[in-house]
Amino acid sequence: MSEELPYRPCVGVVLANRDGLIFTGERIDTPGAWQMPQGGIDDGESAKEAALRELDEETGVTAKLVTVEAEHPDWVLYDLPEHLVGKLWQGRYRGQKQKWFLFRFLGNDTEIDIAKHDHEFARWRWSNADEVLRDIVPFKRGVYDQVIGAFRDKL
Repeated sequence: MSEELPYRPCVGVVLANRDGLIFTGERIDTPGAWQMPQGGIDDGESAKEAALRELDEETGVTAKLVTVEAEHPDWVLYDLPEHLVGKLWQGRYRGQKQKWFLFRFLGNDTEIDIAKHDHEFARWRWSNADEVLRDIVPFKRGVYDQVIGAFRDKL
């Protein structure tokens, strides 16, 4: 049973531009599914360090191009749908516990490079908060609702 499995420690990044729009990328492996940058926390890494690393890996945006505006006060949890539990992360986790950050993007759009590293996204765009909530896969919608809700006044 998946309830016996732990949650994978993870970070997420709300990357907002100067206009309050949010970076979203369309997943290569799930066309039509748009999400914000996120990923696991490596051993010895703080959540903030992981968030900056993941941001660079998934968008090409480095720490010098952002300011940290907020950190969600809590870990936000989600469970994978049962049919995905054995397929992702070698079946070791039931879902993820995520620490979310709001970063303000100070660069130019030309400095975003989703193919800089192993790329997860087929394409990217700036989305408003309602579009972000509309376009995320359903099992992550609760997380995104909590995160957008916590940061909405800063967008």
